[in-house]
Amino acid sequence: MMTDLAKLTAHEVLDLLKSGRCSSEEVVNELLTAIRSNDQQIGAYVSLDEEDAIAQARAADKARAEGGKGRLLGLPIAVKDVLNVSGQPCTCASKILRGYISPYDATAIAKLRKEGALFVGRTNMDEFAMGSSTENSAFKVTRNPVNRDYVPGGSSGGSAAAVASKEAIAALGTDTGGSIRQPASFCGCVGLKPSYGRISRYGLTAFASSLDQIGPICSDVRDAALLLDVMCGKDAMDSTTVDLPVTDSAAGFSDDLKGVTLGLPKEYFIEGMDPEVEKAVRNAVRTCKDLGAEIIDVSLPHTEYSVATYYIIATAEASANLARFDGVRYGHREDGIDPIDMYCNTRQAGFGREVKRRIILGTYVLSSGYYDAYYLSAQKVRTLIRADFGSVFKRCHAILAPVAPTAAYRIGEKVNDPLQMYLGDILTIPANLAGICGMSVPCGVTGKGLPIGLQILGAAFKEEDILRVGYAFERSMGQFSRNS
Repeated sequence: MMTDLAKLTAHEVLDLLKSGRCSSEEVVNELLTAIRSNDQQIGAYVSLDEEDAIAQARAADKARAEGGKGRLLGLPIAVKDVLNVSGQPCTCASKILRGYISPYDATAIAKLRKEGALFVGRTNMDEFAMGSSTENSAFKVTRNPVNRDYVPGGSSGGSAAAVASKEAIAALGTDTGGSIRQPASFCGCVGLKPSYGRISRYGLTAFASSLDQIGPICSDVRDAALLLDVMCGKDAMDSTTVDLPVTDSAAGFSDDLKGVTLGLPKEYFIEGMDPEVEKAVRNAVRTCKDLGAEIIDVSLPHTEYSVATYYIIATAEASANLARFDGVRYGHREDGIDPIDMYCNTRQAGFGREVKRRIILGTYVLSSGYYDAYYLSAQKVRTLIRADFGSVFKRCHAILAPVAPTAAYRIGEKVNDPLQMYLGDILTIPANLAGICGMSVPCGVTGKGLPIGLQILGAAFKEEDILRVGYAFERSMGQFSRNS
């Protein structure tokens, strides 16, 4: 039996599985050993069925022995607890869905399953994906594996922590305002937010329907490309998906960036940014230039309005989407003297403080007399933000920027200051408002050893462009993400 299987990338594990040098059961057993050893301190997982994980692995090994050819046959993947996997819990890290077991697979899960993937464990998150630190979970606080006194980011903090601590080969997250890219940056992983409409959201518990996207968190860029290719495509169950051919995203990978033009937006190097973050990102820009890329200055003038715009649109959509959690059909239920009393008691007991805050904000901006002043105005500004990106992408293939103004911060530092927490999303939010693709790739560490991510943004449905840039940069860094 080979050892250290849990420390390999997904494509390395798949190569071993295909050649018969290891079994899926061996891979899963190593992961379970790592989880038993580490996760009590990290808190990456909210639920784990070891027997089911081993049973899935044995079934995959049997399928391979019988000639199975799935692209991901036998590969274990951790799943953020907001995606429905048949027979597994889907609590969204909320008391209101405690005990709920999904009766079906999300489309992204079904596509991965069709290619032979296994689904091992549900990862922790900010409740209903509302947060940037994974401190808003109803069940536990997840810690950054690099330094356990620090947050792993959010809301997909459990998935990033699982990959960074080698408790998962790869994981799924969701990104509504940066919830894949920011935790990937904080934990030293690769995180990919696809374009809106690239991957079906059917089976994803909705936070903000016009912003949510499913994507991978991995150890390297090739893994991100592999999982993207499997999950993307048109889906009749999600009318927002686009009918574009599924390509090989890794086909254009090379070790250089000759012929690539990269934009550097002045608005993304903001006042108050941690000097260590800015230095690491500017060093990464120089590396890309050394690889042959042309670097040009660009402007995204409406960036300063993105946080206000996002927290109007996202909370409005959350208010509507979370109205369904009322204790009537599934999940937690509190008694009441009549249906309205039961409904109020259930939501009061079931939702955490941050979720309640956003529901109240969203209900307010949608209310009579305020709709035009807030929600309609925010949608107009969103159009301007999208136009900014459209103009820039006429001049360059991708944009380079920091993921966040700082590296990871200490647990408890911002949890009682929601405004400071919200402002930390200023560099990731615009991509969601515009519907474009984005990725975080490790590019350095602070003096305290905390990871720093380089954000690579691309035009809508141009994932191959940002993946190419990320791959070449990663290669030049010697796969920094795995050696830090």
